[in-house]
Amino acid sequence: MFIDSLIKLWEDSGFVALTWQSLVMIIVSCVLIYLAIAKKFEPLLLLPIAFGMLLANLPLTGLMAGPASSTEPGGLLYYLYLGVKKGIYPSLIFLGIGAMTDFGPLIARPSSMLIGAGAQLGIAIAFIIAAVMGFTPQEAASIGIIGGADGPTAIYLTTRLAPHLLASIAIAAYSYMALIPLIQPPIMKLLTTKKERMIEMKQLRKVSKLEKICFPIVVSILCILLLPSVAPLIGMLMLGNLFKESGVVERLSDTVQNALINIVTIFLGVTVGATSVGAEFLKPKTLGIIILGLVAFMFSTVGGLLIGKFMCWITKGKVNPLIGSAGVSAVPMAARVSQVEGQKANPGNYLLMFAMGPNVAGVIGSAVAAGILLSLFG
Repeated sequence: MFIDSLIKLWEDSGFVALTWQSLVMIIVSCVLIYLAIAKKFEPLLLLPIAFGMLLANLPLTGLMAGPASSTEPGGLLYYLYLGVKKGIYPSLIFLGIGAMTDFGPLIARPSSMLIGAGAQLGIAIAFIIAAVMGFTPQEAASIGIIGGADGPTAIYLTTRLAPHLLASIAIAAYSYMALIPLIQPPIMKLLTTKKERMIEMKQLRKVSKLEKICFPIVVSILCILLLPSVAPLIGMLMLGNLFKESGVVERLSDTVQNALINIVTIFLGVTVGATSVGAEFLKPKTLGIIILGLVAFMFSTVGGLLIGKFMCWITKGKVNPLIGSAGVSAVPMAARVSQVEGQKANPGNYLLMFAMGPNVAGVIGSAVAAGILLSLFG
């Protein structure tokens, strides 16, 4: 009887159902956990994504299983994932980003919008390459949006156009965002001269409180009238910023910047990671998506830098083209990379505030790009 019980316990365990795909994904998840903790690669998102991946690949847990019938419950992560599937979590993340973002540098230098637009070049390049490779227009659009360097936007668009690619696209997007300090500097040095990198920029003008309050309202009206499909992202981004700049709802602003965005980040990360089931994830198509994502990211950096060089030329050397690389929407990491590279060329160079303009413009730009793709292929 005792032996029979041990045999039954073994047969009911996950060890029996463990496949090579699950084992590979468990190893991958452990590597990502190591990178998040030891190397601090975007830990706030990489850690929950990696642990969600770990949980999803442990057999027989049923964490992502839907309800077998109307009377039986589904798995825990199945219900949490509905926030991703319905576009709730990405929009709430944008609410928090808006509350933490200062649009002052963008308002002070509106020409930064040109850099933010130019930094969407990678989206178009990756879309064309993916379409040539045989991906559907919906899949190609979802792959291309990785070039915006905006995880929530990539998730939002992919859940609507190609939900079956969500795991690979989300992991590629957040991985490349975490690797910005490694990916961007070689491209920045290749496309700029040392003389250009040494350029010191003049102090930005002071932006009034009225301008900061009016900005989110005006942007919401214009962008949402132009692209109604982008309302969830732009609307929440600008609402969060209005909370911050109005000065009359400090409690709401504080909640959105801290408690709410932290809670949503946990749910988003764990459930996105849980979609990375080995049998579906370990396919040649996944490798192609990851490579195309890198191409998109690199060309977005190139596009921003080229606009930066054009602005440098047209202003007769008053704009440091390094701020162009900050046109991707990874806030504030991309702006910090511009600052670091500028100081390497000229220790007295302080580009952070100037780079924040293109950086926050990139957030708006990637959301608008997603709205355009959704309107065309949704």
